[in-house]
Amino acid sequence: MYPPELKSPYRERRSAFGHERHSALDVAREDCEARCPHHSLTPRERAVLRHASAGLTVEETAEALKLGDETIRSHFKKAQAKLGTRNRTHTVAEAMRELLIV
Repeated sequence: MYPPELKSPYRERRSAFGHERHSALDVAREDCEARCPHHSLTPRERAVLRHASAGLTVEETAEALKLGDETIRSHFKKAQAKLGTRNRTHTVAEAMRELLIV
């Protein structure tokens, strides 16, 4: 016998506006992101971390991604906050350990 949530690809989830239908995949993704916020890194945050792991400076990363220096710093700080790290080296090491970048 299958668990009730596997019988239908949708589950009901109560919201302030009543019931809404969400796919089981959306519900699982939301649950994972609630438990593991570092899995919610944006593609741009991952790109910035990949460039940092290759040894590029903020200026070199900005040039490669065609963004401003402050934008790169902002993406890095957001990734750092999500990973709960203190500095650039620790952030890159943690992202590599979690296989968020390779």
